[in-house]
Amino acid sequence: MADESDKKDKRVTVLIAEDNASARRCLNDHLEALGYNVVAAAGDGETAVEEARRLKPALAILDVKMPGMGGFEAAKEISSFLHIPIIIVSGYSSDELTNEAVEAGVFAYLVKPVTRKQLLPGIKLALARYEQFKKLKDEVKDLRDAVEARKLIERAKGILMRRCKIGEEEAFKLLQAHSQKENKKMKDIAEMIVEASKLI
Repeated sequence: MADESDKKDKRVTVLIAEDNASARRCLNDHLEALGYNVVAAAGDGETAVEEARRLKPALAILDVKMPGMGGFEAAKEISSFLHIPIIIVSGYSSDELTNEAVEAGVFAYLVKPVTRKQLLPGIKLALARYEQFKKLKDEVKDLRDAVEARKLIERAKGILMRRCKIGEEEAFKLLQAHSQKENKKMKDIAEMIVEASKLI
């Protein structure tokens, strides 16, 4: 029994916040089945922030619309004291919501109903983006600069993906390769791509 407890403690800890009890239970079950350790399941944004402060999970999954404090507001609040990947869950998708997610520092965005098949790649994407962000932080020591650099790189990746018809990972590698070749920071390369796209 102690072995099972030890094994559970070593799994990635996740905080979830969803005001619908049935959806919250479903998300909890999916995560546990995928091997994640759900340390808290909140029904609103304020509780999610309190639990994040208390438990310091490795990942947070927040519903966009909750009573009182919504997912984006909770994500910003959590990010102010805990640097972890955050995933937003919403009933629908739009460019406006996606932009708001980027502004809130969210690392992935899932549309309901969230299935187990959809959840795993979403978490992997969030963790991979978070690793990219940590590399940026090494390049750019100031956190505010790192956030701005990430936004620039996200925009540059989007431009490369559209123009070169490539995936997100390939776009990131292309930016990385140019950065090494030109001996410049990725932020500077991204800025050049964004500025050049405005002229076309």
